[in-house]
Amino acid sequence: MGGPLQGIKVVELSAMGPAPHAAMMLADLGAQVVRVVGPAPPVGGYDVDTHLQRGRTTVRANLKDPADLAGALELVAEADVFLEGFRPGTTERLGLGPEECLAVNPRLVYARMTGWGQQGPMARQAGHDINYIALTGVLHAMGPAAQPMPPLNLVGDFGGGSMFVLTGILAALLERGSSGRGQVVDAAMVDGVSVLSQLILELRSVNLWNDTRQSNLLDGAAPFYRSYACAGGGHVAVGAVEPQFYALLLDGLGLAAADLPDRDDPARWPALGEALAAAFATRTRDEWAVAFDGIDACVTPVLSYAEAAQNPHLAARGTFSGSGRHIADAPAPRFSRTPAVAKTALGETDFETILSSWRAP
Repeated sequence: MGGPLQGIKVVELSAMGPAPHAAMMLADLGAQVVRVVGPAPPVGGYDVDTHLQRGRTTVRANLKDPADLAGALELVAEADVFLEGFRPGTTERLGLGPEECLAVNPRLVYARMTGWGQQGPMARQAGHDINYIALTGVLHAMGPAAQPMPPLNLVGDFGGGSMFVLTGILAALLERGSSGRGQVVDAAMVDGVSVLSQLILELRSVNLWNDTRQSNLLDGAAPFYRSYACAGGGHVAVGAVEPQFYALLLDGLGLAAADLPDRDDPARWPALGEALAAAFATRTRDEWAVAFDGIDACVTPVLSYAEAAQNPHLAARGTFSGSGRHIADAPAPRFSRTPAVAKTALGETDFETILSSWRAP
């Protein structure tokens, strides 16, 4: 088996960030994905998203050339999904907008991945992950009290971006099964990030969350939900939110609740945090990992990527492959009958070769 999306054909108009990440996942899940890229390598010869190109065939084309544009439209006519990640209006100017593509293939799912969305005052403005999460309130909530801290580019680009365009594609394919018709999917990172924020928004609406950074349950203020420095320079992560887990945390640290500030009083959190920090500083990270192994205290070592690839649990699941600086992820989620497979990039070809294989009986 080649994954649950075997037989689904995807045309990806090459872009950066979340769109190629979504295309990578479609390929992992078994779809036949063709990347259509410009006729020349990027400036400097390096494609920033090379690491996201696995599992796809590449066709180089100058879409301003009528012959190449016609070839791309022929491919679209045979496809199930068209995925693009450019500013609004770009594909329309190229002659590959929704109107043109749905005209040649009414069953097509036309997926658009942007930061700001297709409509709105900022739709055509430049931006990156940090800008999208800043406007939605998410960045304001993250980091130490002194200033917001961007959480890599995982929340906007990939959490609010590629995961939501992928959800939209799969939902539109499912709906097409009953209606027989394709449609346009408008996936905007500002929308996706806002959906990811729903728990925090709900807590805020009932006065269980405030807009002051590092003063809430899940933002590092609570002593039982943060990381601690250990002897030797490592850190552990603590997530002992529930009382029963907190009790096991104290047992593991050799502390008694009666001797500590009340964990349910936020005013006492600084003093409680100091007590827990002093305890964790007495051993190394790895010593604490052994001490809490198999215990429901919600204490785990904070690992680097290189260390994560060697972790026994992740190794048993095959979550990563490789080591050191050469680590790759395994496809997710897992399937019982149609397992997803991470394939290397499939090299370059031309429109005619792809069309011949797609049209083969």
